[in-house]
Amino acid sequence: MQQAADVLAERDAIQANLIELDRGYARQALDGATLTGRTRQRWEAASATLTELWQTYIAYTAVVDRVAELGRGGHPAFKDLPELTRLLTGPSVHPARAAVPLSRRDLADTGRRALTLDASVAAMRRAFTEVAEVTSAVEVVWADVGGPLDAAAAELSRLQPLLPGLGDEVAAAFGAAESSLESLRTGMNSDPLALWQHGRADTSAADRLNEQVRVVAARVAELDRLRAQAQRRIDALEAATVAARAARQDAAADWHGAAERISGLPPLPPDIAAPPLGSLTSLATAGRWARLEAELVRCERELADGVQQTHELQRSVETALGHRDELRGLLDAYKAKAARLGVGENPDLAARYEQAHDLLWTAPCEPAAAEAAVARYQQAILEEGRRR
Repeated sequence: MQQAADVLAERDAIQANLIELDRGYARQALDGATLTGRTRQRWEAASATLTELWQTYIAYTAVVDRVAELGRGGHPAFKDLPELTRLLTGPSVHPARAAVPLSRRDLADTGRRALTLDASVAAMRRAFTEVAEVTSAVEVVWADVGGPLDAAAAELSRLQPLLPGLGDEVAAAFGAAESSLESLRTGMNSDPLALWQHGRADTSAADRLNEQVRVVAARVAELDRLRAQAQRRIDALEAATVAARAARQDAAADWHGAAERISGLPPLPPDIAAPPLGSLTSLATAGRWARLEAELVRCERELADGVQQTHELQRSVETALGHRDELRGLLDAYKAKAARLGVGENPDLAARYEQAHDLLWTAPCEPAAAEAAVARYQQAILEEGRRR
């Protein structure tokens, strides 16, 4: 009998899905957890629904077993047909019901229900969907949020042995990250559905935690690297300072030489100070790595500023001398042009030339006055050229 065979196949599918739901990690974990908030409310309702689902299934499967017994071999006895028909089509399923409080009970309520096989399946399907929606959402939250939290926990565990001696600032940042992790993990375990938003897990808090841990890890790595290379870095600072002060001395000598030949040079910058090597070494010896890092950064920045000032000093000297030499070349070029025009002996032009020449070859040269004199000589020759 095909209908009986279909009922048996449907019962087997229902049984397999119910067992999978009942044995699922999320359902078992929720049953054993101390839940709060939205998850507690929804799981209490889902647990009650799951209990009713099993009660319905027990009553339903008893009827299906009787159907299988009557329809053995696909050819039920003629005398069993009325019972078999009643079981397949009538209200044959009588699931147990939880006691209803007297205040909510109808006067004629017998406390019993009677469902057809189809109605039983429909009721179980609705109940299964309701429970599965809760467990599936919880599983997604635990997977999508738990993964980033596990990653943060692993990184904090890796950093833990590196902390001693790195200072209170790093210890406080590490402690804050640990507290955030513990708070998020507690919330995720007790109320995972608080993180279920618009059909997806909200990982924003976990993402912020991982960024917080990344910042701590970067700072720990920086100070741990300094701890391993402290003396080398102090020695490098000393060597760089010696080289910078020698370059500053050479640049100052060039400046003094240029100042004898050209006026208006920018003033000499301050000397490059020697770093406090003794105090830096003491900080390294005492293991005060955060303070040492701050002092080294300050010294390196001041040294970089001094080196930059030396480069600017060198450029200013080179620029001033180059400009003077450029004016000399320009003056000679226009003298040659005057000769080609046949006005080289012109008294006015000769006087202009002598004035510019004296300004350019007299020490110290005044660049602005010399440039103006060359420009006047140049203009006079150009006018002579136009007249001719």
